Amino acid sequence: MSAQHFVDLLELHDVRPTANRIVIAEALAHMGHPVSMSELEGYILTIDKSGIYRALAEFRKHHLVHAIDGGDSEIKYELCHSRNHGQDDDRHAHFFCECCHQTFCLDYAAIPPISIPDGFVASSVNYMVKGLCPDCARRQNRK
Repeated sequence: MSAQHFVDLLELHDVRPTANRIVIAEALAHMGHPVSMSELEGYILTIDKSGIYRALAEFRKHHLVHAIDGGDSEIKYELCHSRNHGQDDDRHAHFFCECCHQTFCLDYAAIPPISIPDGFVASSVNYMVKGLCPDCARRQNRK
């Protein structure tokens, strides 16, 4: 994808497309799965930790990224495919491999509606399935 694609994506979500924000959005898209801050830092060597953190905070504010519990008590980030900058309409489940510690999107598996008691106001839902990814399951079956 071109840099212009990411400029358009940022603008769609009312995020000013600075050079750093474009690089971070490109990195999230290229990595292709939810990633931690430390993974982003290792991937993007031209932007310091505080710059990445500030951009992610802005992205979250405008529903450009999801921040999820990655399954190992580390927050992971992924680009949101929502077309609505005011609300996240891209809710889906995730899978955490307990062997390789990678988190996968289950884009096709929507989070089921959950009834909550009167008086409670939900702001987000985190639906995480844990187990073994196909590669780790195959390796364990060979043992």
